[in-house]
Amino acid sequence: MKLQEFRALLGTKERLGFELPNGELVPAHFHVTEVGKVTKSFIDCGGVLRDETVVNFQLWEADDYDHRLHPEKLINIIDLAVDKLGLPNAEIEVEYQAGTIGKFGIETKGENFALTNKLTNCLAPDKCGIPASKPKMSLQDLTANKEENTSCCSPSSGCC
Repeated sequence: MKLQEFRALLGTKERLGFELPNGELVPAHFHVTEVGKVTKSFIDCGGVLRDETVVNFQLWEADDYDHRLHPEKLINIIDLAVDKLGLPNAEIEVEYQAGTIGKFGIETKGENFALTNKLTNCLAPDKCGIPASKPKMSLQDLTANKEENTSCCSPSSGCC
């Protein structure tokens, strides 16, 4: 989800909640400790120079059980970050402590925002020799049209 869509959705919420991929809720006393712009410049495994920019939110929880971040306060923080940091309308990446710092995507899920798992991927599979995935076929499909699909290695094929 991009920043402007998230900000617009915040304006419709009475409370702010985040759900982890396993269905657990981030405790209601969390803080948003950072709103920022993260730019990464890198070369992929195919030798292509790339730049990536995301808007980063860092969620953190402490023993401050009385704290509740309200949507309008987060809107104010976002507006300040847009003004002072020049935040673009880029995809949001959420950091949250999950054994180590986990990075998540974000989408809407009912009354909450759902943190979604992010996956790594090869950006140049054609350069790395990664084969395209083969379609899965059942053995029944392979033998269904036996007369049409004669094997080159059948006894009558003349290949031997």
